[in-house]
Amino acid sequence: MEALDAGSTLAAVLRRRLPGRSWNDVRALVARGKITVAGSPIYDPAMRLTGGERIDIRLAAPAPVPDAPTGFRVAFEDTHMIVIEKPAGVSSVPYERKETGTAMDLVRDAWRRAGRRATATPLYVVHRIDKDTSGLLCFAKTRLGERGLHRIFQRHEASREYVAVAQGDVPTRRIESAIAADRGDGIRGTLRRGGGGQRAVTWVEAVERIPGVPAGGVIATVCRVRLETGRTHQIRIHLSEAGHPVLGETVYVRDLIRAGGTPVPSSRLMLHAATLELDHPVSGARVALRAAPPPDFADVLARLRHP
Repeated sequence: MEALDAGSTLAAVLRRRLPGRSWNDVRALVARGKITVAGSPIYDPAMRLTGGERIDIRLAAPAPVPDAPTGFRVAFEDTHMIVIEKPAGVSSVPYERKETGTAMDLVRDAWRRAGRRATATPLYVVHRIDKDTSGLLCFAKTRLGERGLHRIFQRHEASREYVAVAQGDVPTRRIESAIAADRGDGIRGTLRRGGGGQRAVTWVEAVERIPGVPAGGVIATVCRVRLETGRTHQIRIHLSEAGHPVLGETVYVRDLIRAGGTPVPSSRLMLHAATLELDHPVSGARVALRAAPPPDFADVLARLRHP
């Protein structure tokens, strides 16, 4: 690894090492399990490298077979809507035409196992959470439900809280910024100069500070995070730009690495959509749902508390 690779994405490093390959080419190599980093296959081309990792290209490697997701549960369902607990590592919706194993597939599989016609009921996308985030995710089942839920989420009338475990000693605070697809250095984030971007407001409450080394220091903070707006990757961006990336973050750690910091390792992104409260899009009745963090989240937290 060269020093200039630190902080770069895996795709960017592969482009430098494989002259003549397009961005699509190197992303496809990663997606097909042809790339290992430090001996482990990596499927995320946006993974940030810290420097020193060995990267191997194995063109003969078999295509990966995804593990069956665990932790899926239907939290609420009626005629017009369904809310599930999505496992980490599962896309909310397919981003490519032939992508399978998404949250929509989990819903239909659950219906099929229950003896219901899996494709007879439509599913409409009204809400998304990141692939690597676990927790409550909502779909509409009717056009009436879709219109109502779309209006609720568009107007920010749904109350959503997340549990996040972020690096370091995180203060309780309100964060507001203008988030754009490119903040000026190639990644999504707060614009560094000029106008534009979308207003984003995040409320962060420190719940537990986990001591680390040296004694008296704080290695991570368990936070309750409330979204006032719902921009793409908003929590991850705001915490990272504040110097406290969510543990398991692979994209928005550039600032921490540039400042000489080392990300605290985690086997998953430590972000979980824990609550969803809204008025039913048709009946108006209050729907209040809570989902405890899944076992893989709890395992990481336990290791932090008792290293």
